[in-house]
Amino acid sequence: MKTVVIPVDPGAPSASALAEAARVLRGGGLVAFPTETVYGLGANALDTSAVARIFAAKGRPANNPLIVHISDMTQVQQVAAEWPPSAARLAERFWPGPLTLVLPKRDTVPDIVTAQGPTVAVRVPAHPIAQALIRTTGLPIAAPSANRSTELSPTRAEHVLRGLEARIEMVLDGGPTTGGIESTVLDLTTTPPRLLRPGLIRVAELESVIGPVTQVRSLPIAAQDGPQPLPSPGMLPRHYAPRTPLECVKAGRELERLAQLLAEKRRVGWVAFADRGEVIIPSGVHLRVLPSDTVGYAAHLYAVLHELDAAGLDRLLVTLPPDSDEWLAVRDRLRRAAAI
Repeated sequence: MKTVVIPVDPGAPSASALAEAARVLRGGGLVAFPTETVYGLGANALDTSAVARIFAAKGRPANNPLIVHISDMTQVQQVAAEWPPSAARLAERFWPGPLTLVLPKRDTVPDIVTAQGPTVAVRVPAHPIAQALIRTTGLPIAAPSANRSTELSPTRAEHVLRGLEARIEMVLDGGPTTGGIESTVLDLTTTPPRLLRPGLIRVAELESVIGPVTQVRSLPIAAQDGPQPLPSPGMLPRHYAPRTPLECVKAGRELERLAQLLAEKRRVGWVAFADRGEVIIPSGVHLRVLPSDTVGYAAHLYAVLHELDAAGLDRLLVTLPPDSDEWLAVRDRLRRAAAI
């Protein structure tokens, strides 16, 4: 199968490109498209066979559910059996946007979408191409990140092709995504609600709307390749990982670890946190410096890791950002990327 790449202007999405992508989706095919977080791999969420192709293309464990993307509130009733007041308040504040809500599912949603579980994860993406594609297709779209399972999420079309070329029908190339990391996932089937995956919307922002939120800080037993369904995507111990082994180090410990790796004749990439000032960088180290603000850091993290991962290195070293609520999502991604 040849994967067709169609450039699409986010400011004025081509009606013909959207129509062709919608035709593929209605026919049971797979289309990768940009959201405001990362590129998603879309299929008709109500078509069991089409969704099964997502799992096959990604090599995704069957117990890892998918997020269903809808265009607006009118589509919620197609996939969710209940819509509590807390969901309405959160949707009014954060949709369209990078917030996924876990709700009781309707029987019309195939079990494969929810990993045989009783809940469905739903969000309304803010990206204009994603919005236009869902509206043109007229269907809810199941869409995990458009990459091979456990590997780096894609923030550009070329990242999608690196893992999925010839495995999917089409990529809508809308340029780099702006958010850079995946959506916040909040489970509204418990009291208080549970944060299943930290993301671009922080805990404090959620609590300002609905009150206390419980954070799931450790992985449940089900977070393995087993029969029990995970309550949310993004909970596997190893996830968001480059193919090159990655290590996280505390600020101030980097030069010592770099010296050890270089003494072992390792080719090393270093993702530093903010400006290094007067620090002398050892010769041969591939240095990339990320912004010191969470928005800028998240927007560039995966793109930098993709770049270094393609450079033929032996090890990637990443300086951990501060241990605070503001950096919770970034630290979560780095911890899972470094898991062995």
